[in-house]
Amino acid sequence: MYVIVDIQGQQFKVTQDQKLFVHRINAEQGSEVEFTNVLLADKDGAITVGAPTIEGAKVVLEILSPLVKGDKVLVFKKKRRKGYRKLNGHRQQFSEVRVKQIIA
Repeated sequence: MYVIVDIQGQQFKVTQDQKLFVHRINAEQGSEVEFTNVLLADKDGAITVGAPTIEGAKVVLEILSPLVKGDKVLVFKKKRRKGYRKLNGHRQQFSEVRVKQIIA
């Protein structure tokens, strides 16, 4: 069984006990968070598509680590022959979660 759920503007295909990284969720470590924006559910080949979401379906996530930083991305800008160079770095903040329960 898998579902496609919308978590903070991103769509994820999740199954039971799957670990994934989502955009940072402000919650304590070990707490549970519910998301009700289930767009599609598949139970042993029986596919249910929401319009736009499925009524009564939800995904319960457990926060394993509330703050995980992603890889550093370097942004380099340059204009030739002008002496203009700019270097900027960015690290995205994620939360590591585990799918505890799927209700569909």
